[in-house]
Amino acid sequence: MKKFLIIANWKLNGSYNFIDKNLNIIKKINNSLNYCQLSISPPYVYLNYINNLIKNTSISLTAQNVDIHLKGSFTGEISVNMLKDIGVKYVIIGHSERRIYHNEDIDLISKKFVLVKKYGLIPILCIGETAEQKKNKLTEKICINQINSILKISNIKIFNNTIIAYEPIWAIGSGKIADINEVKKIILFIKKYIFSLNKEIIKNIYFQYGGSVNFFNINHFFTKKYINGFLIGKVSLTIKDFVLLIEKIEKSLYLLNRS
Repeated sequence: MKKFLIIANWKLNGSYNFIDKNLNIIKKINNSLNYCQLSISPPYVYLNYINNLIKNTSISLTAQNVDIHLKGSFTGEISVNMLKDIGVKYVIIGHSERRIYHNEDIDLISKKFVLVKKYGLIPILCIGETAEQKKNKLTEKICINQINSILKISNIKIFNNTIIAYEPIWAIGSGKIADINEVKKIILFIKKYIFSLNKEIIKNIYFQYGGSVNFFNINHFFTKKYINGFLIGKVSLTIKDFVLLIEKIEKSLYLLNRS
C-alpha cells in the first residue's frame, strides 16, 4: 500500500531556532503514523542540519529547487549531486513561485525533471493553471502541455517512480481552494492521459494536491482514493496547526481504509 505523502514546504522561512523548537514534535507525531509518511522541505541552508536530526526516522528530505548544471561557474546554484550527498530524497520541480518570480520556463523545468530522475532522486512536478487560464477553460490543456514538454526530451518511462502535484496557481497561498470535484476531474484526466501512453507507469506515480490545504477543508479530499498526498505550505509553518492536520489526515485514511 502506498503511504500518503505529506510534504511540508517551508519556502523562504525557517531558522535554527524554528527547527530545534519544532522538529522533535514532528518526529514524535511521525512515530504514531501508520498511513502517512512525512517529508520536510526547508531552505537549502538547513537541509544538512535537518538530515542529521532525522536519521533513524522515516522522515525524508525534500529540496525546493535544483540547478540543471552538475558543477562549474554557476554562482549561487545547487546541483542534484550535492542534494543527493546530503540525504535529499525528493526535489520540487516547476513550483508556480519558481515559474512566476524566477521566470523558469517549461523547457528549463523539463530539463530539471529529467536530470533529477537521471541522478536517482525523485522529482515532484508541480503543474497547474492560473485564474485566467481556468476562466478560459484551459486547465486540462495547460497540465498536459507541462507533461508533454518533458516527453519531448525523454519518454514516458521517465515518469516511473515520480510525483505529479496538481497545484492550481490561483489557489496557492490565497486561502481559496479548488472545488473537490474539479480537483478529482483534473487528476483523473491526467491519469487517463498517462495511462493511454503507458498502462504500467501509472501504477508508479504519486499524485499530490497543493493549494491552501488546511484543517477545515481537508476532509473533502478523502471521499475517493484518487490522490496520494499533499504539498503543504503555509500551515506547515505553524507546528500546532500542522500536527492537527497530520492527525486528521491519518484518521481520515484509517476510516477510508476500513470502508
